[in-house]
Amino acid sequence: MRIHDSLIGGVLLLLSLAVLWHIQGFPPAAGQQYGPALFPGLIAIGLGAASAVLAWQGLRTKQPWLVLSEGLRSPRHLAAFAITVGSMVFYILLSETLGFIVCSLVVLVALQWACGVRPLLAVAVAIAATLVIHTCFYKLLKVPLPWGLLQRFAW
Repeated sequence: MRIHDSLIGGVLLLLSLAVLWHIQGFPPAAGQQYGPALFPGLIAIGLGAASAVLAWQGLRTKQPWLVLSEGLRSPRHLAAFAITVGSMVFYILLSETLGFIVCSLVVLVALQWACGVRPLLAVAVAIAATLVIHTCFYKLLKVPLPWGLLQRFAW
């Protein structure tokens, strides 16, 4: 399916504005020059700029607003889409119970598998990415990620 670039750009611009509005309520971090709103804010600004450019370019072209492609009829592509949405729902519902590390490993392996990555490579990348993300957010940025099942191993 192909959706008009200006429509996608407009939706993403609204999302970036919503994130910028939401992070205004984040409390400042004690003893630090930056707080938990810094990185979401930077990402939202980048997303907002890119989506504004996308919307502008979409309005300048004469492309159709919606084109159905063959990807919608492919079971593999539909399964990948379902796994992507299911991964988000899985993390939202179970991250407090299972913890960030367990959920991140499951989600990253599932997403890579859906994209056709070999299982051993998917597991290795998921482990490395999870540890890097957890260290950056938990240790460096002091974001309280949930430990869940691994609470007794918290460092």
